[in-house]
Amino acid sequence: MSKNEKKEKAPQAPAVKRRRLSLKQRENMMGYLFVLPWIIGAAIFVIRPLIQSFNFALSNVRITPKGREVSFIGILNFTQILQEDATFPTELVAYLMKTVLATPVIVVFALIIALLLNSKIKGKGFFRLIFFLPVIIASGPVMEQLVSQGAGSIPSMNTSAISSLIGFLPDFLEDAIMGLFENIVMYLWYSGIQILIFLAAVQKIDTSLYEAAKIDGGSTWECFWKITLPTIKNMTLLNVVYTIIFLSNNEQNTIIETIKDAMFGTTGSKGYGYASAMAWLYAVIVTVLVLVFAAALMLKKDVYAKQAKKARQEMKHQEQLAKKLKRKGIRYAKQEAKRAGKPIKERR
Repeated sequence: MSKNEKKEKAPQAPAVKRRRLSLKQRENMMGYLFVLPWIIGAAIFVIRPLIQSFNFALSNVRITPKGREVSFIGILNFTQILQEDATFPTELVAYLMKTVLATPVIVVFALIIALLLNSKIKGKGFFRLIFFLPVIIASGPVMEQLVSQGAGSIPSMNTSAISSLIGFLPDFLEDAIMGLFENIVMYLWYSGIQILIFLAAVQKIDTSLYEAAKIDGGSTWECFWKITLPTIKNMTLLNVVYTIIFLSNNEQNTIIETIKDAMFGTTGSKGYGYASAMAWLYAVIVTVLVLVFAAALMLKKDVYAKQAKKARQEMKHQEQLAKKLKRKGIRYAKQEAKRAGKPIKERR
């Protein structure tokens, strides 16, 4: 027998099957790939300043000709802010009331405009440009000039009548509501990004769902509550979080100016440590506000999502049960074959 014939008759090694990633795994990898630049940037430019600012918040920081002197004082800065500062806690309460009132207005307005732009109307591109234009134009100095000239409110709005209607409310709540009406145009200018996010979410909804609902006799209002709103629930949460963060860091927020003035203040015990403590208190308030809105949106789960999750769990349980029964069957067959003295082949 020649060497070539021996090579031909020699058993070949089985080809190694490469495990292919599922669609969900590939989508997760692409998502992590897109988020990776932000993670790297946060690790390099955000984490270290956060740790340093928290250290400053627990210390008394003085800038001297010899350099920066940091002395640990514990939570003294926080207690001084809450007990002795008469401005910052009041501004925090005002910020909370304005944000709680303005966020639903901005998000609901953005959803309405997105639904209108998604309908069959002429000049969609022009209207999209009109609603997104304030995002580009309304920068810090421009917004300050517009607000100072009274462009943030509707001229024909009778604010005195509104004030008389809500006069029975507490002062802080009345001021927040009046501030919302007085700057209603400015708040609506902040909805450009939210409109685009809602528009993209609405366009991704399968039109066959609406067709099936129409065949079953569903009205447009029912389609909105049963199909549109549950489908874009995640994007609604995204827009709420974005709106809160934007309102917390825009140029019209007086708390930012208060923290900056305290940082560079030379009177009393204010300075970098005092301003850092104010910033951390403000960050905690914003985080709690985001969590409250997120809990309010995610508290009621979709009925169909519950049913789908229950079906997946039942399917997984059935698969595990089938594997368990298969292992028991193979074990039993081995025991019977061993008693009979016959070999048995495992089935794959």
